Amino acid sequence: MTSPLEQKKIKIAGPSIVTANRTWDGIVVYRTAAKGWSADLSEAAIVRNSDEAKALLAESVADDVGAVGAYIAPVHVGEDGRILPGNLREQIRRTGVTIGSQAQV
Repeated sequence: MTSPLEQKKIKIAGPSIVTANRTWDGIVVYRTAAKGWSADLSEAAIVRNSDEAKALLAESVADDVGAVGAYIAPVHVGEDGRILPGNLREQIRRTGVTIGSQAQV
């Protein structure tokens, strides 16, 4: 498996976060601006360009004690500042299995 840092080009097309799974219980976590991990998406550090994304991902991958499998994921930031998953995969990771089209954010 290729490390995310080995990718030559990391392009983001909008607000993004770094997400992973917590080492000891597998729960979905998000990298915070305070260089920690949180299970609360609202605490995630937002990056807005590829350089910021690479730096946050490098810092996250180096912290393999706290979480594993870190990668960049898109998010939507509402006018009220609320952070929401940017695609279905991240929505499922955050809220659990969907049943038909009844998934809730």
